[in-house]
This record gives sequence, C-alpha cells and structure tokens, in this order.
Amino acid sequence: MPNTVQASVQTAASTSAPLKAGYLSNLSKDLPAGLVVFLVALPLCLGISLASGAPLLSGIITGIVGGVLVSWLSGSQLSVSGPAAGLTAIILVALQTLGSFQAVLAATVIAGVLQIVMGLVRAGIIGLYFPTSVIRGMLAAIGLILILKQIPHLLGVDTDYFEDMTFLQFDGQNTFSAVAGALRSFGWGSALIGMLSLGVLLFWEKVLSKRFALLRMIPGALVVVVLSIVLSSVLDLALPVLRVRPEHLVQLPIVSSWSDLLKVFTQPDWAAFSRSATYTVAFTIAVVASLESLLSVEAVDKLDPHKRATPTNRELMAQGVGNIISGLLGGLPMTAVIVRSSANINAGGQTKVSAFFHGLLLLTSLLFLETILNKIPLSALAAVLLLVGYKLTKPALYRTQWRLGWQQFLPFIITILAVLLTDLLKGVTIGLVVGIFYILKTHYESAYFMRPTPELQGTGVYHLKLSEHVSFLNKASIIRVLEQFPSGTHVIIDGTESQMIDYDVLEAIANFRQTATERGLNLELRGIAPVEVIGH
Repeated sequence: MPNTVQASVQTAASTSAPLKAGYLSNLSKDLPAGLVVFLVALPLCLGISLASGAPLLSGIITGIVGGVLVSWLSGSQLSVSGPAAGLTAIILVALQTLGSFQAVLAATVIAGVLQIVMGLVRAGIIGLYFPTSVIRGMLAAIGLILILKQIPHLLGVDTDYFEDMTFLQFDGQNTFSAVAGALRSFGWGSALIGMLSLGVLLFWEKVLSKRFALLRMIPGALVVVVLSIVLSSVLDLALPVLRVRPEHLVQLPIVSSWSDLLKVFTQPDWAAFSRSATYTVAFTIAVVASLESLLSVEAVDKLDPHKRATPTNRELMAQGVGNIISGLLGGLPMTAVIVRSSANINAGGQTKVSAFFHGLLLLTSLLFLETILNKIPLSALAAVLLLVGYKLTKPALYRTQWRLGWQQFLPFIITILAVLLTDLLKGVTIGLVVGIFYILKTHYESAYFMRPTPELQGTGVYHLKLSEHVSFLNKASIIRVLEQFPSGTHVIIDGTESQMIDYDVLEAIANFRQTATERGLNLELRGIAPVEVIGH
C-alpha cells in the first residue's frame, strides 16, 4: 500500500506542469480565467441578493470587495470570495430579527471583527480536520447540485435564484421537482440557446482549443456569451415567438449617474451596535461564514493542480476584513465560495490575479456595462456551470473512492447524499459524523496487538502489548480482549513502549487485576503503574 500511495503521489506530481514564478508571467491564463469567473459570478451575486431580501446590488458590492481586496489579503491563490448561498437563510432571519438591512450591515461589520479575532487565536486549524473523503464528497455533491439546479435555467424555467444550493428551494419546490417541471414545460428560445451554448463549450474545449494554440487564450465561456447575445437578438427580431423573456436574461440595475451610484452604497445603522440581538446575528454570521470559507479553501487546495496549501488563520482574517468593508459599503456577508473557485480552476486560473480581475470586471460592469450584460441569456451561463458541475463529479472520482475501500467510500457517498438532500453545512456535518465513526473504529482496533513470540507459543502465555498512545477510545476493545482469556493462563499486559495510557484504560486494567485471581489467571504487568480504583 505505501508503494502504491507513493507512486500515486509521484504520478500526480508529474502530470501538473510547473508553475511559473510571479503574477505577470501568468497573465495569459489568469485574465481569461478571471473573465469566466466574472461571467459566472454576476448572476450569482444578483441571485443571492434577491434570495436574501437585500438590495439587488448588495451582492455585487460583496463580489467587488471579495475580488479586489480579499483576493490579495488571502493566502489562497485560487479561491474566489463573494456572497454565499449558504448565508441567505441567515440574512432573511436577520432582517426579520433586526428590522432593517442597515442593522444587518452592522452585524456584518461585527462578524468581520469576530473573524479577525478567530484568526488571531488560530481557530483556522479547524479546517485541517476535515477528512479528505468528506471534502471530496462535498465537491462531488456540489457538482451534482450544479447540474440539477442549472437544468431549469438551461431550459428557460428559472423561477429559483441562480446559486441556490439547498434541496428545498427559494420558490417552494425542491431540486428534483424543479427539474421534472422544467422537462415538462420549458422556454424554446432559452432551451435552444442553452443547448447550443453547451455544445459550443464542449466543442471548443475538446476540439478547437487542442488543435489551435491561439484559441486556448480565448475562454469558451466568452465565446458562448457573445454567441448567445447574438442569437437572442436574432430570435427577438426574426422569430418573436422564440424570444428569450426578460426574466430569463441577466438583470443588472442601470446606474446612469453619479447620484445613482451613491444610492448603491448603504451605511450601517450605528444605533444597532447597542442592541444585543445584533451581536447574536453577528456571531451566527461569523461562525457559518468561517466554516464555509474553511471548507471552500480546503476543497480548492484539493483541486489546485499545484497543491498549494492555504494558511487557514490568514484566510479567516482576510474574510474578516472583507466583511468589515462589505458591511460598511452596503454589501452582504461574504465567504470563500467553492462554485466560483471551481470555475476559476477549470478556466485555468493560476494565481490570485484571476480573482482580482473578476472583481475589477464586476466594478466595471456596475459603472459602464449594464446595457450589454443585460442581454446575456441565463441559459448560456447555466451551460457554463453545467460543465463546471460535471468536472466536479466525474465518474472517475467515484471509481477512485470505491477502490480505496469502505472506510473512504462510505463517508464520501453519505456526504454526497446528505449535501444533495439538505444543504452544504448540514451535509458536511453528517459526513463528518460518519468519518468520525471510522476514526473511532480504527482507535478501537489499534489499542494493542498480540506478538506471536516463539518462546510463548504453546505455553499458555498471552503477551498483550499496548500501543504507543492508548486513549479512552481504546477502553472498550481492551476490556473485550481481557474478558476472553481462558482460565489457567499467564497474561502479560505490556505498556513499556506506551507514551501515554489514559486513566480510563488504567482503571479497566486495575479492575481486571482484582478479578484475575478469581478467574484462575496469572497476571503480570510491565510498565503500567497501579492506579486507585474509585469505589473499591
């Protein structure tokens, strides 16, 4: 097994091309990737604002702050920060609890401060305890959700917002009923553009970009967006019956003057800082946003071809600064977001320049490009996300996890089902419980071992050698084996090589020592100090 693992690591290392040093040398890959992330992020930011009950442009503000500022503060080269679907329910409840969006902004600022404190006290280490099988399951589940959630958008039946990741949807349906409804009744114009977009993306990626080096610098998503705008305009003029309805297009509010721009930014309600309810909401936002960010950067590190590790404490502090600035400017709370980060990686992003460039494009779109962007059919963007989703949940991933055995496969597949049927945090929590079960099972089985030494064979002597670290988790397995020794045998319990033996285990051995004579056993303890048993 070690040789197999080592060979796998060497193979993975040999298949990823070395990364060129510096940001300027990677611009040819980062700028196109940033453009793709921008095209994906734009409707996501708007959709999350809508679902949160917040002003429509608040999500765009968050995306700008996440791209322009947090990308440089974070230690991650490929993660993208912005408004997260996982916080929509929290924002909706916070609006009802605090009474105004301005009060929620105050809670967002406090949440940012709490995240900075969490980073300073090194709470980011939590992110290192997510098992690989659970992270892979989360990624595969997100891929499946993207595929299922984007089918209605692809077919022009997009009553739900663009980045809803929960099973029970914003529009009252669930993931499966929405797909079934879309297949029964869909918009022919949107479906035509969506299917053509998907076909062009696949042909561009699998054929054209491989044959022509020049085309590799042009992202397929940009080609699809331009083509979809042209096709939508043609349908609008030549076949009005197939025209794409306005609700199935990107809907970015028009900012036509300086006064309109100033109205976009909203200040927090400073009076809310004196209310205890604001701090309760802030704590909730800080905890959930931090967990989602840690999960996202851990997943991004797994997807990164160069396997760079993100410093998690720095990530918490970067997200904290981002939330403070976002709250002060009128934006939603933010996290590192796996969907946009995955799009970044799949588009060939190499450094944090791609996330920064996506933030600049969001800012530019807010100021100058509304008219053009509002012509983009959502079905074309859904095609882009469908491809991202497929790459996250390829069949090869399932085969690999299966070959690793039940200890890896079961947490993986249960995480997928749990995330698919609930939401991201609940699903990962369920997956972690299953992962912890296998950890406990491993501890249970690794407390000791019997050494078949030749001098003891056939003499009725059992040599029970304890492991280096014996915790309370090993108590059950040790008691079980102690109960199985037959009468008339010599039992050696050897702790000479143990660095730590938990009191619970020592107490169990002391109890066994008291009953050994009655059972006709000759007990010998090596390297185990006697302990006082309470109650005797």
